Order: sequence, then C-alpha cells, then structure tokens
Amino acid sequence: MTAPAPRPAEPYENVTSLFGEGWDQLEPPPQAVDVWDSPVPLGQANALPLFPTTTLPGWLADMVAAVAEETQTPPDLAGCMALAALSTACGGKAEVGVRGRWREPVNVYTVVALPPGNRKSAVVGEMIRPLLVVEKELVEQTAAARAEAEVAAKVARAAAEAATKRAATANLEEREGATAEAIALAQRAESAVIPPKPQLIADDITPEGLATLMADQGGRAAILSPEGGIFDIMAGRYSGSPNMEVFLKGHAGDLLRVNRQGREAQFLDAPALTMGLSVQPEVFQDLANTKGADARGLLARFLYSLPKSMIGYRNVTPDLIPDDVAAEYDRQMGVLTRTMHARTEMVRLTLTAEANEILLAQQKRTEAAQRPGAALAQAGTNKWAPKLDGAVCRIAGLLHLAAHPDGHDLAISGETMAAAGTIGEYFTAHSLAVFDAMGSDAALSKARTALAWLAANPRESISRRELFNSLSRTDFPTVADLDPALALLEDHGWIRQIEPPKRTSRGGRPPSPRYQTHPTVTHSTN
Repeated sequence: MTAPAPRPAEPYENVTSLFGEGWDQLEPPPQAVDVWDSPVPLGQANALPLFPTTTLPGWLADMVAAVAEETQTPPDLAGCMALAALSTACGGKAEVGVRGRWREPVNVYTVVALPPGNRKSAVVGEMIRPLLVVEKELVEQTAAARAEAEVAAKVARAAAEAATKRAATANLEEREGATAEAIALAQRAESAVIPPKPQLIADDITPEGLATLMADQGGRAAILSPEGGIFDIMAGRYSGSPNMEVFLKGHAGDLLRVNRQGREAQFLDAPALTMGLSVQPEVFQDLANTKGADARGLLARFLYSLPKSMIGYRNVTPDLIPDDVAAEYDRQMGVLTRTMHARTEMVRLTLTAEANEILLAQQKRTEAAQRPGAALAQAGTNKWAPKLDGAVCRIAGLLHLAAHPDGHDLAISGETMAAAGTIGEYFTAHSLAVFDAMGSDAALSKARTALAWLAANPRESISRRELFNSLSRTDFPTVADLDPALALLEDHGWIRQIEPPKRTSRGGRPPSPRYQTHPTVTHSTN
C-alpha cells in the first residue's frame, strides 16, 4: 500500500494571521456606559439655614427660642424681629465707626416671608411688647409738658388775634404802635412749639406722613408689622406712583427734606428708619415688580428671610414662654430703649483690632463672591451684596449695645463681630433664594414644579403625556404649557429626550415624546 503524498505547503504557508500577536489574551471591550453630566441647579436652594439664635446675647436668644417654641414658628421670625426691635431702640442714636470715614448707622430693614396661618401677629406682638410699654411711658411722662405748651400756644394765638384787631381799628396816632405790638405777638405765637407725642412704632402710614413723623421724633421711626402693607404704600397705593424717597434715605442716613403744610421745609441730616416686617411669600414678587424698586436700590436695603413653614408638623402642646425669660426680655429691652432714647448725642462705637481683622476677612469673602459667575454676582444680589459688609457692621453694633446698654465706651469685640458675620451668612443664603424667586419667570417656576414631581415619583423614563397627566391643571392647563418647562429641564441636564423608534406605518398619531430622567432624580430619596 502506498503512503499518502505529503500535504502541499501552499496555500497555507506564508499566510499572515488576521489576529495580532497575543490576541487571545485581550479582554473584551467594555460595554457602553450611560454617562450623565452633573445637572445644573435651577437656582432654588433645597434647604436654607435656620436663624443662628446662639449668636444673640443670652437674654435675647432665650426669648427668641421661647417664642418660637410656644408659637410653633421657625426661629427665623422671632430672630429677625429681635434685630428689628434692637434697631428700633438704638437706630438714630448710635453708629459704628468702621475704618477711616466709614460710618454705619445701626438701623436695619428685615423682612420675613411665611404663608398665612403661621401666627406672625403673635410673634411680632411678643417681640415688640416692651417697645410699646416704653412708648406709653414716654407719652405719659411728656403729657404735662405738652398740655402746658398747648395752652401757652392758644394764649399766644389769642393775644395775637386781639392785637391784630386793635391795630386794625386804631386811629392814625395809635396805629403804628398797635401794629408793631400785633406783629410781635404774631411772631411769638408762630414760634410757639408744642412737643410732639412720642411715638416709636408706626404701621399703615404714607411716605409723607412717615417723613413728618420722623421729623417730629428727631429723625427716628420704626415700621414693625406682621403684614406687608407698607410695600403697597411704597408702590403708590395713595399717590398713584411709587414714592420711595423716605425709605431709601431713611436706611442710608442721607439728608432728607420734609415738606409740611403751612410750615417751612425741614431737613433731617441723618434720618434713621427701622423696618421689621413679616409678609406672605408672594409679596416678594410684587415688590420686585414695583417700578424703580430695583433700579433705585430699595430691594438691596432689606435683609431677607425665607424660612420653611412648620404647619403640618407643629406640636399642639408646646412649652410656654417661661415667665422669667419674658420678664428678663422686657427688662433688658426696656432699659436699652429708655437709655438710648434719652441720649442727646450720637453714640459712636469703635472696633477692637480683632474685630477689624474679622471684618477684613469678611470683606475679602464678599469681594470674591462678587466676581463674574460667582454666587453674589447674579441679577438682584449684585446690588444687595455691596451692602452686606455694612449690614454686618450694623448688626455688630446692635449686638454690642444689647450686651452693653451702658457700655458706649467699649469697643466692639471680635466675638461680637464674628457673631454678626454668622448672621450675615444666614441673610446671604436667604437673600440668594429670595432674589432667585423674584427673578424667576414662568418657565423656571413650572420647571421646578415638574422637577419636584419627578423627584417625588422617581422613574427611569416618562413621556410628556404621562407627566402632564400627573401634574396639576392649575399649573399646566394644556400639554403645551409643559413644553417650556421640559425644554428648561433638558437644557439644565435633568432630563434628556429618547429617540423615538422608527415608525413602521404612516397612519395614526406619533407617540408622545419620552424622556430619561437624571440618575439623581431616578434614585431620589425624597
């Protein structure tokens, strides 16, 4: 039997392999990963800080905490009203000499936004009670002097009228002397001054009336109210056009001209107005829409607070305000108010070296936060931020006087300046949220509503129709109303549209657009 012929070398020899050397040791390529970029926030802060009660002097911190507990309200409301109460007691009577010619008066404007039903009136009433007690005392103490001045003025006017009549009927020989006497008596009657009734607090008052009140009260006044009616007045409720002059100059301490009926104009060199208000959240939007409020800097003068309502989570059997806490608050606030009211010269507070260093660090942080693209450079806060450091100095002055009612010769300590800086950080966070809400348009508001629903009802994907059917018709009357919100959410990276499958037929309505949701929403723990 013959052996098989050897296999020819061709065509198998000299063939180059399709696989490179070591191909069998390669790992399989990784599967495609669905990569998402971090979504861009829609601007609304999820959680804002609580008012830092511990920065206040003990007697004041105890009262703020006790009022918040009994009324079951956020400490922000009582805390902001505490600052406004201190400002009412000290405004126009003290200033902080910061550095060189930089002076800051100690009056502040605070405004807290809470929905109805949050017992705003009760909190405001508790915090301003000792001020009203002192006001009543001052009225009673000056009653006799005012009565005496009124009688003297009436007598002077009567004498002037009688002398005028005598001069009118006098013969030629006596007329010159009688006329001179009538003129002298008329000038005396005109110069008779009746001391105004002391008033520390006002509420529903026109800008003209407020200017007159400040002139009567030595350039000082305070508007403390659980309502925001004063904003309607600023917008022109009575005049038909915005009138913000007294509110602008009353904060800055700029020269204010006061025109009075039948009397010469009066000039207030350093007016000091205090405002402590509690309003409903929608008032902020109304304020933003007031003509000239932003352009003239009115919005930038307020320290804003936007606390979370406790309604639905309140303790129906809270601890009541301890009698000793309320008594000490009344005593301390009363002493401070009486002491400062009696001052005839401005108290000029200075800073210790440590306080100055802390303030310098604060200024550097504020300056950096105003660079293009930074937090305080956005619309609204870019006008508020330049006043932040001054507000911190004002708050430091108030905290110092609250701790040392008679310590006018003591310099503001580093500890007090640091406490004021902490309060400034609190107002910064809340003001960012408020200005964001003021500047939000309808699409942004609706986008937030849709995103909130997606976070509460997480899913991998959802169609436009499914989302529309799940949302309130009040917010989204038609499917078309949802489109701007979806576009905004897509632009910010919260959702992205899924490419629809190819249609196999030309008939029927195309499927509703479908969107994937960002993993942070899909796996939300809310």
